[in-house]
Amino acid sequence: MVSREERAIALRFIVCLGVVSLFADMTYEGAYSIIGPFLQDLGANATQVGLIAGLGEMVAASLRYFSGRFVDRTRAYWPVAICGYFLNVVVVPAMAFAGNWKMAALLVVVERTGKSLRGPARDVLLSEATSKIGHGWGFGVHAAMDQTGAMLGPLLMAYAVMEKQHFAPAFLRLAFPAAGALVALLVARLLYPQAGKATPRQTPQKTLPKVFWVYVAAAGLLACGFVDFPLMAFHFQKAQFAKPAIIPLLFAGAMGLEGLTALILGKLYDRFGIVMLSLGTLISLLALPLAFLGGFPAAIASVACWATGMGAQDACLRSGIAQVVSMNKRGSAFGGFNAVFGIMWFIGSTTMGALYDHSLMALGVFGVALQLASAVVFFRLRGALAAAAASNA
Repeated sequence: MVSREERAIALRFIVCLGVVSLFADMTYEGAYSIIGPFLQDLGANATQVGLIAGLGEMVAASLRYFSGRFVDRTRAYWPVAICGYFLNVVVVPAMAFAGNWKMAALLVVVERTGKSLRGPARDVLLSEATSKIGHGWGFGVHAAMDQTGAMLGPLLMAYAVMEKQHFAPAFLRLAFPAAGALVALLVARLLYPQAGKATPRQTPQKTLPKVFWVYVAAAGLLACGFVDFPLMAFHFQKAQFAKPAIIPLLFAGAMGLEGLTALILGKLYDRFGIVMLSLGTLISLLALPLAFLGGFPAAIASVACWATGMGAQDACLRSGIAQVVSMNKRGSAFGGFNAVFGIMWFIGSTTMGALYDHSLMALGVFGVALQLASAVVFFRLRGALAAAAASNA
């Protein structure tokens, strides 16, 4: 039984890491909100935009696998996380000086590398705390703070783009939140020196359970069929749905909705389980036909559906892993999960970018079919996941 004091300490720690992610997502999502049209200005086409977005995720995902295994062996959660956040401080502002789309693409990949280093280490630290207040609620609270930063970053970019009428100089503004994330992490390390050092309460697992791999396969289908916002933004600008400065505003709104959805679905996840992820996926698949086959009102609705799907992923995907995998294997589990998720995201992004240049209808069918299959598999896993969680309690 977890005491009230333990729950309070855990929640405060989650909020502390939430502040770190708030600043980090101001940096990353601020950059992400204008990467599509920025690459277009530098001469990239839709296929190249999809390739770049997917390649960054694939490289980051592959490194997460090794990063996760490393932190399981060494338990060096804090040093690895600090290195990952430090890369943000250097790389994102450097995008302001990219002279061509190839250089910008390289910086995108390096930024993703930083995220891959810090991701598994941070998620293990979080999962230790969320086990004391409910995984869904804990990850939901963290995601809400994360998405607050994700909303503020694009707003900052919208102002910068309107002021300069160019995308490149806007990246310099992101040096401040990037530094803020690193400082906040160092403060969290000082305030909670025992985080990551607790003796696990569960029986350590020797191997990852079978249900975990089925879960990962379903997540891979979801990643492959989930459209990148840069491709949506590319289409919005090409179709002249909105002026350039409006695009980061749309993204900011999406981030706000994503955070709210993560809070709601995270709380519901603790009560109803993985069916909440299936529900979020059924909503997110509507983004494809709305974004690419409709007009401006449909485009706004597509961003809302896309954000709802992202919120469901934020609150539920990591919660499922934390429930069925013991503490001693969570670094490997988060790393392996993210590796598959990122590789499948790369395949999906590249495919949808290529389909965009040939058939918008084919693009929509591709994404909808894969997300629908994912929702069905997650729904069918509800019993197996509940049983695995009970045995791992």
